[in-house]
This record gives sequence, C-alpha cells and structure tokens, in this order.
Amino acid sequence: MSSELRVTFTREQIAAYAEASGDHNPIHLDDAVASSVGLPGIIAHGMLQMGLAARVAAEAAGGADRLQRLTCRFAGMVRPGDTVTFHAENRDGHIEITATN
Repeated sequence: MSSELRVTFTREQIAAYAEASGDHNPIHLDDAVASSVGLPGIIAHGMLQMGLAARVAAEAAGGADRLQRLTCRFAGMVRPGDTVTFHAENRDGHIEITATN
C-alpha cells in the first residue's frame, strides 16, 4: 500500500503552524530576521514537514495505530511557494517515506 500528498507551502500555513506549535522562531515568520542569519527568507518548520510525512506514513501503514516509530533526516529547506510531494510506500510492514520538491 502507498500514500502520497502534495503540499504547496504558504506563509499563512507556516504562521498557523507557529501559532499551533508555540514555535515562534523568527526565521519562520520574519524575512528580515531570516535573511540576517544567512537564510534566503523565511523557511517552513521541520516539524511541520515531519507531521505531513507522518500523515502519509500512517495512511500507507493502514492507520496511525500501526506506526511504532518515525525517524526523519532533514536534507534541505522549504520556503513559501515550494511544493513538496510526500510519498510513503509500505514494503512488508516497513514504511519508506520520501519528500521531494
């Protein structure tokens, strides 16, 4: 079984995640601050992306109750306007997740 989700990240979504999670780090909310620390502008929270990856993993597993562990390696930044495809494949009970943009 597999599952896929395409998400185009928006400033509003990132701000809503900051509010819901309590992570108000200005690199996620303020372009000037993000630029001052060497970023190209605001970036999406890694945990926002991991939550979306967990959603497709749970679908591929046949339900969230079937997941025992989720690990993640962040390999790049996601900015507003970026579209990321989260794909999960169930291979004999092992879920492999990829996220590409």
